[in-house]
Amino acid sequence: MPVTDPAATGTTWSVRDGLATFDEPAVLLRNALDAVFTRWATEAGARQQSYPPLLRTEDLRSLDYFRNFPHLGSPVSRIRPDRLADLAAAPPGAAALPAAELADATHMLPSAACYGCFLHLTGTSADTPVLITTVAQCFRNEDHHDGLRRLWGFTMREIVCVGSAEAVRTHLDRHRERILAFGAALGLPLDRQPATDPFFEKDGARSVMQLLAPVKEEYLHTDGTAVASTNNHRNFFGERRAIAHAGRPAFTGCVAFGLERWVHVLGDVFEGDPAAARRAVLRAGERS
Repeated sequence: MPVTDPAATGTTWSVRDGLATFDEPAVLLRNALDAVFTRWATEAGARQQSYPPLLRTEDLRSLDYFRNFPHLGSPVSRIRPDRLADLAAAPPGAAALPAAELADATHMLPSAACYGCFLHLTGTSADTPVLITTVAQCFRNEDHHDGLRRLWGFTMREIVCVGSAEAVRTHLDRHRERILAFGAALGLPLDRQPATDPFFEKDGARSVMQLLAPVKEEYLHTDGTAVASTNNHRNFFGERRAIAHAGRPAFTGCVAFGLERWVHVLGDVFEGDPAAARRAVLRAGERS
């Protein structure tokens, strides 16, 4: 299947400008995958939550978002009220709205599903671990697109743990094993590799600690596609958003799944047959 953008095409999907369109077989495959990961979350004791589709820029500033990777951000703006009449009178055919026509952006599209979770938990306290699962349409303004492997807009399922350092480690260890076993059951050997955690300041103490003990690991297909990651944020979000566990800043960690990337790699394994891939997901999911 070709993966050149802006017009990548598979048997039941197409991509233009980093934005994917799925026909029913690919939709059903993506839904089957999400059902497996959601079941893992509920079996671990996570409750399902949904968060707003936009994030406030002032909240993201508190998380060093614009220090660490502003290049990925997708701001959301409004057309300036004083420009509405001129835009309505403009001839058709313009490819973009000029920046001068837009108001200042006060919100951003999320680049990870867990941001909404941590912002929602701001100022809360618990004495036992809190587990949450959520799914979101996420957006990353990548420097290039590559079929389903590298999209501007994509679907991310996350399973989040908030609690002690030990609770977070246990949460991530449990899902490391499940991800690898699930991949193997699908005929999809995954290579676990350390990766850079974008939540931390690049010159901060946590970044230095990461060199000694990696806190983000990705699970890679043979073509290099990362279909999942396990992320230990330490107490970063606990400190920045006043999230407490047992009277101290909480530790947090999340397991993340890029659903379109799973569709891509299973399309490779099952030679472009999403129906066969879905049947294998259903079988493997029952045993995972």
